[in-house]
Amino acid sequence: MTAQFTLARRLQAGEIVHTGWCPLPYPVVAETLGREGFPAVTLDQQHGMWDMGATVTGIAAIRQAGAAPIVRIPFGAFAVASRVLDLGAEGVIAPMINTVEDARALVEVAKYPPIGERSWGPARAMTLAGMTDPKEYLRDANALTVAIAMIETQTALDNLDAIAATEGIDVLFVGPSDLSIALTDGKEVEPHSALVERELDRVIAAAKKANKVPGLYCANADRAVFAAKRGFRFLAVGSDLTFLRMGAAAQLKILKS
Repeated sequence: MTAQFTLARRLQAGEIVHTGWCPLPYPVVAETLGREGFPAVTLDQQHGMWDMGATVTGIAAIRQAGAAPIVRIPFGAFAVASRVLDLGAEGVIAPMINTVEDARALVEVAKYPPIGERSWGPARAMTLAGMTDPKEYLRDANALTVAIAMIETQTALDNLDAIAATEGIDVLFVGPSDLSIALTDGKEVEPHSALVERELDRVIAAAKKANKVPGLYCANADRAVFAAKRGFRFLAVGSDLTFLRMGAAAQLKILKS
C-alpha cells in the first residue's frame, strides 16, 4: 500500500514536494500537470470551481498520471475531508485553521481511531490503490493520508505551537495572501510583504519543533525555490489558470512582435 501513497512517503522521507494547483474544474488539466512532472496536484474546492462530481474524476485522473491527488476543501466543510479521502485523495488541505479546536475538527474527520473518528467507507480509495484487504487500509491509512492545516490569520499565529502539536496534523501550510490581509487589518493583500516574511520563520520553527512539515503557497517557481532553501518542504506552485495565461501571453507576444 505504501507504494500507492506517494505524498506521505515523500514527506516522511524528508523530500521537498511541489504540488500543482487547479482552480479550473477540468480533470484533464489536473492530469496534465501530473504527467508533466508535478508529484502532487491539488484540486481547489475552496476558491476554485470543483464540485464533487468533477472531484471524483479529477482524483482518478491525477492518480492515472502517477501523481498524488490533494483536495483543498471549502472553509469549515470538515465533513468533505472524509469524503475526498474515501474517493482516493492522498491529502486534504483545510483553510483557516485558527485554533486547536479547528485542528482537532480536521483530525477527527481525516484520521481513524485512535487519533480521530473518520467514518469507514474507502471503497473508491482502495480501488484506485489496487487494494482488496480492508484491514490493510485501516492499518496504514492514518500514516499514509496527509492532514494539512492552513495558517492564514493572526489568531492562527497566536495558536501556532498548539496547532502544530495537535496529533494528526501533518503539515502547517501558510496561505500568504490571507495572512497579509490579516496582518494589515484588511488594508492590503501582499503575499510577499515584510510582515508576512517575518512570520514565515515562526511557522518553520513551530513545524520543526513538533516534527511536522512546513508548507507555503507560492505564486511561481522562483518563489518556490527560495522557500525551499528557507526550509519549506510542501510547496504549491502557481496555478493552472496562471500557467494558461502565461503560456498564452508568451505566444501572443511572439505573434505581435
